[in-house]
Amino acid sequence: MYISDFQTKDVVNVSDGKKMGNIDDFDINVTTGKIQAIIISCQGRMLGFFGKDEEFVIPWRNIVKIGEDVILVRMNRQIEVQDE
Repeated sequence: MYISDFQTKDVVNVSDGKKMGNIDDFDINVTTGKIQAIIISCQGRMLGFFGKDEEFVIPWRNIVKIGEDVILVRMNRQIEVQDE
């Protein structure tokens, strides 16, 4: 499987069923050549026009299943949207 194949898949958190986004980058161990984590950028409110982009680093061990269209991960996270 190519890295570009990973980047087209949606990442879904099985803990809450929410789509987290798509893979933007990888953390690769240069000694072993193995992927240690995937990095997902989630846009802020209003398609990134207002608010900051959030970045999630998901360790490889938290990946539950890699499917044809979706990557399932287990993350215990709480995203709170604050109105200003």
